[in-house]
Amino acid sequence: MTYESLQSLHPIRINERRISERIRCLAKFGMNREGGIDRSLGSKADIQAREWLKNLWKTELQAAVAVDPAANLWAERKGKEKIKPIVLGSHHDAVANGGKYDGAVGVLLATEVVQSLKEANYKLRHPIKVVSFSAEEPNPYNISTLGSRLITGVLDSKQVGEATHVYTHEKLSETLKRLGGDVGNVANHLLTSDDVGAFLECHIEQGRHLTDHGLSLAVVSSITGIYREEITIDGEANHAGTTMMENRHDALLAGAELSLAVEQAVIGQGRSDVVGTVGHFEIFPNSANIIPGQAHLILEMRTSNDQVFKELRAQLADTCTEIENKRQIIIKRKTILDQKAVPMDPLVRTALQQSIKASGDFYLDLPSMAGHDSVHMVPIAKTGMLFVPSIEGKSHCPEEETRIEDIVKAGNVLIRTVIALDKELD
Repeated sequence: MTYESLQSLHPIRINERRISERIRCLAKFGMNREGGIDRSLGSKADIQAREWLKNLWKTELQAAVAVDPAANLWAERKGKEKIKPIVLGSHHDAVANGGKYDGAVGVLLATEVVQSLKEANYKLRHPIKVVSFSAEEPNPYNISTLGSRLITGVLDSKQVGEATHVYTHEKLSETLKRLGGDVGNVANHLLTSDDVGAFLECHIEQGRHLTDHGLSLAVVSSITGIYREEITIDGEANHAGTTMMENRHDALLAGAELSLAVEQAVIGQGRSDVVGTVGHFEIFPNSANIIPGQAHLILEMRTSNDQVFKELRAQLADTCTEIENKRQIIIKRKTILDQKAVPMDPLVRTALQQSIKASGDFYLDLPSMAGHDSVHMVPIAKTGMLFVPSIEGKSHCPEEETRIEDIVKAGNVLIRTVIALDKELD
């Protein structure tokens, strides 16, 4: 649809009081004494949230509710035609001591969009579905974006069958069974391009771009690529008191030098969409009077630009060689993740952009620097993402917050976008 035709649409708006109350209600499940949310896969809070969502969808949307073999939750309202559905959603789980908006906003706004269309008696051509994916966040089973990866065939069900809870040792397959899933039946129910026409996910930005620009909305251009290396540095353990400084082969200092070099290489790109971190650093034997003989690091770099990745890896290789020669140590490198950036669909991006313009707002085009369930929907559906601000860039913490005014704007944009896609897609 054109900008002008979007402007002419009869305004259907979401209910601010209702979405605010539902964010508050969902946050009750797993809220701890510090005000953070503990709602990981299979927990009591997860089960309570699931039951609350299913009941909400049945009673308020009069929707057909289902649980797929990956324990993802689905609600569907039929359209006028038997064509591929438009799907909206995100996830309802939370990191340990997380916030009340991450994931939850996307699920509850999807619910609100469907309910607002229903109350306005607006009949879509397409069926419309709401989804809440299982275990998007890191969890005690160490498999994130579990539901979206499993149901789209990205994740091997055998890997799921071998995973266990780090504390309780419950098998992940048993946990999913408790939640209504069935790992053994995933292969017969994989989502394909025949099952979804378009997928829309609204999410908090989890960064500072929107809040720093004083804007309410961003259209996601792509989801960042992620590159990780496991690095082992072999130096020489020796007596910390009797070994002269010029005779030392300190693995810790080599690792520290490498970490600082990564920081400088990333900063040297002069881009806001490039970041790098050494987030894991162990030394051996880790004793006060012994020169570290070995260091173990995990390095991560993120960007949506393939050329930047290429340049950074070349710089990393040169840096490792320089440090090896300088400190007479050995650096062993192993790539453990090389996830390419994933672009959002141009048609859905345009629909989101035109919907924002039609509402009289400004927006940013941003790459997402965090991973999301949308990554795994891209190969099977026209996929787009909308960001709302994280105040002061805070996320994955109790202080995580998004203004209700921004959430309402996003919901109204999603309604316009759904209507536009309903007219344009087959």
